[in-house]
Amino acid sequence: MVLLMTRTKLSLVLFLLIAGKGKAESPPNVLWFVIDDMSAHFSCYGEKSIETPAVDRLAKEGLLFTKAYATSPVCSTFRSSLITGMYQNSIGSHHHRSGRGEHRIQLPKGVKPIPELFQKAGYYTCIGSGLAKCDYRSVRTTKQKRGKTDYNFDWDVEVYDSHDWAGRKKDQPFFMQVQLHGGKLRGASASGYLALEKRMKEQFGMQPTLPNRITLPPYYPKDPVILRDWATYLDTVKITDWHVGQVMERLTNEGILENTLVVFFTDHGISHARGKQFLYDEGTHIPLIIRGPGIPKGKKRDDLVEHIDIAALSLAAAGIKVPDRMEGADILDRNHQPKEAVFGARDRCGEAADRIRSVRTERYLYLKNFYPQRPHLMPSNYKDGKIIIQRLRQLHAEKKLGTLAEKLLFSPTRPPEELFLYGKDRWQTNNLANDPKHAKAIVSMRRHLGQWIKKTGDPGPESPEVYVLETEDQMKSNRNAASRENYRKNSELYLRWAKESN
Repeated sequence: MVLLMTRTKLSLVLFLLIAGKGKAESPPNVLWFVIDDMSAHFSCYGEKSIETPAVDRLAKEGLLFTKAYATSPVCSTFRSSLITGMYQNSIGSHHHRSGRGEHRIQLPKGVKPIPELFQKAGYYTCIGSGLAKCDYRSVRTTKQKRGKTDYNFDWDVEVYDSHDWAGRKKDQPFFMQVQLHGGKLRGASASGYLALEKRMKEQFGMQPTLPNRITLPPYYPKDPVILRDWATYLDTVKITDWHVGQVMERLTNEGILENTLVVFFTDHGISHARGKQFLYDEGTHIPLIIRGPGIPKGKKRDDLVEHIDIAALSLAAAGIKVPDRMEGADILDRNHQPKEAVFGARDRCGEAADRIRSVRTERYLYLKNFYPQRPHLMPSNYKDGKIIIQRLRQLHAEKKLGTLAEKLLFSPTRPPEELFLYGKDRWQTNNLANDPKHAKAIVSMRRHLGQWIKKTGDPGPESPEVYVLETEDQMKSNRNAASRENYRKNSELYLRWAKESN
């Protein structure tokens, strides 16, 4: 057995005692399921249109969090903060897909990716599909490779030993990230939907979800294109559930399940007009389920937690000291105090430069739009390439959208502040920011946000020079000439808007 560093032995012993063990045994393995582009649309979270037996079983055998939130609603910024346990703004990694080309980003002194911390503690670190014969898309394959990282800073690829834990030494504990394609499986076009529906039947023996069973958020029209997209998205949830079940079966067959801490979560919400990239619940509310040694079975917690907490709780479970500077909290610690507020930030996504900040408490969601003069559905080469956004724009042009959709999706401006009540406003459609009854709440939320901005040293927007470097780098990676030209025109628009606002 590979021993942990001396300074971590005491915390490891305490962890094992809490787990009900009488003596120190092998350190637990730590396995994360990290799912792309998916909200909490699982049966155990109340989804009625489909069944998700594998994830439901995880919840039955573990601990489910009902109020877990991403601190960022897009892949790279989420993952940059996940792997450091830091707010993406604190480490300067808050702009999507940044620091990849001429402009480089270094982590602040003392901040390290947690696989490096696991390695130093003797763990075998790996990132892949979790299955020998399937890749991250659940596609049968004989070629295996490491899974998605997507970090917005310079890092050493050697922090990962392999794509899978099979290569570790005998009895060596492992830290594994099972990276799955999730909601991205549905694609962005009608042909993508057809391919997935065919695959559902041929590979999994599943019938595609029927659009007439779908319940949409109230601001999306009950249009055939929108309904079919949502149904196909739910098919990706079912495929994801299948993959989770296969990995759990492997852990069982290898006799290591009961000594493995399993953490299941997604990297942000569904990719849609008001979901991914935005700070409403559709974009930031994520599932979080934990199963393993010392974890209560079949329990739920309703306190507010952030996805950066996953780093801290995972290190602590392995008996590794949580760095003092880490902003995530060990929410499994018996002395953990529930958070009064959790925070979120949206910044540049592709060429679409934006700045939105959010604060959530037990009662309210508060958003501050730093560019209220810009519409919600701003030009975005990424989002405008999706059939659902194209359809929404078409319905808008034909004046066939309802009042709520027009107001929330196509208003030419946004309110500077938004305030929503939990429990009474599930989809955040009734803005109470100007309601005198909630004047004290607005003041309190502003204070929370101001303190967070100061604490994190929130850098805010990029300079025009850095924006040009980043967007030009992203254009180079785009092989589609028409898409590249659209991206270029959009970036010129954002530069003009930035200049006009100064």
